[in-house]
Amino acid sequence: MIDRKIRVLIAKPGLDGHDRGAKIVAQALRDAGMEVIYTGLRQTPEMIAEAALQEDVDVVGLSILSGAHMALVPRVIELIRKNGQGDVKVFVGGIIPEEDIPLLKEAGVYAVYGPGTSTEVVIRDIQEAVLGEKV
Repeated sequence: MIDRKIRVLIAKPGLDGHDRGAKIVAQALRDAGMEVIYTGLRQTPEMIAEAALQEDVDVVGLSILSGAHMALVPRVIELIRKNGQGDVKVFVGGIIPEEDIPLLKEAGVYAVYGPGTSTEVVIRDIQEAVLGEKV
């Protein structure tokens, strides 16, 4: 059990300009007692990894609707690991084809969420990932 709030960075990598889902998830995580940092639109993998390092987060949530997930997500994970943050869990939400999910998980993604996923599922998964126990 940790004695502080779970810190989550929500980021929109790439050129995708739609952030309604990211904002809904960010608010739900805040409502669940987590500390949430939202980086805004059009972030590079380098910007996201640097923000994760500076903010000392437990979790990075990436929202991608642009179809560039197979290029952007592994790069973000690579940079986070290079920064020595091997314990940071990475979650991805957006329009992700089923066949890409196993590849993303192999690259280090903890969980992938498609449209319509309940925020309760995301909250529970983050709590389990960070606290290391079923909640």
